[in-house]
Amino acid sequence: MAPNPSSDIASFRASLASAKSVIILSGAGLSAASGIPTYRNADNSLWNNWDPKLYAVPEAFKTDPVRVWKFYHRRRAEYLLARPNAAHRALALLAHAPTRARIVPSHTPLHITQNVDALALRALESLADGEGEGEDGAKADESLIEMHGDIFVTRCTQCGHVARSYAPVLSAALAALQDQDQDPQTPDQDQDQDPDGEAGAGAGAAITIDQLPKCGGEGAKSNRYGRCGGLLRPDVVWSGEMPPQMGEISRRMSGCDLLLLVGTSATVHPAAGFSSQVKKNGGKVAVFNLAGARTTVGEEEADWAFLGPCEETLVDVLGVEEDIARLWPDAGAYTN
Repeated sequence: MAPNPSSDIASFRASLASAKSVIILSGAGLSAASGIPTYRNADNSLWNNWDPKLYAVPEAFKTDPVRVWKFYHRRRAEYLLARPNAAHRALALLAHAPTRARIVPSHTPLHITQNVDALALRALESLADGEGEGEDGAKADESLIEMHGDIFVTRCTQCGHVARSYAPVLSAALAALQDQDQDPQTPDQDQDQDPDGEAGAGAGAAITIDQLPKCGGEGAKSNRYGRCGGLLRPDVVWSGEMPPQMGEISRRMSGCDLLLLVGTSATVHPAAGFSSQVKKNGGKVAVFNLAGARTTVGEEEADWAFLGPCEETLVDVLGVEEDIARLWPDAGAYTN
């Protein structure tokens, strides 16, 4: 029988300091303290309240892009109100040269997040805004991969142009939904019903495809890349689609000697195979997740397991509480 994972902080820190290729794989649990619902396994989780077949598959967008855009419009509004929590900041500090030199001196770890809320990126960007750390901020793209895309990025279905926007609304018609919503997490009560009986994601006022977000903005229509007037879609990875950076992820994972699983059980493919791959190549795995979470890696146990809210365990285990207080003086102890 495999031994239980260790919870010894000193041995983990020693392994982290000597590792040559550290990768962090994060999931929904990373953003839970920021008020972002997890995907499953909780009463308020996203797919316990909404049918993913209607909102998170390419066929849904082809069949009813209005319904899908209403759903993602509300998710954008919700995520814009969220702030990075202490776990996001702890991970961002691994790309901050003065802190990194103390924790993992040989290189900048790669953070691969399965979340689409952009909170990990915003933590890096806020770090770049403080203490003149522009150099670290410029390296955000090198230290972070948003594996499943980003809800604040759109891709044109016609010319393929990709753009990021933190604007609260992307079309005038969707702006009208803002006034209808009391709580963006709550399905509307006075809407048309989906075929399975679930309330639609914002039936309310009628919206046509022509009123949805367009490449180049409303009224744009030309042959120019980025202003072709084509229908935009959220640049997130839907079920059945392959993450566009999967090749780079696989390449980096093949050389990983220490993998941190943060707020994820990593049971959904393609991420499900990462832990076993690292272990098979002689690397080690550390789990940061809630009490009761699985700590197995294939048929083996993880090398370390630090169970509890990751906004607490990461800060404690990495020893970055003072760094967070100094670089983000307005942040609360753990959740703000």
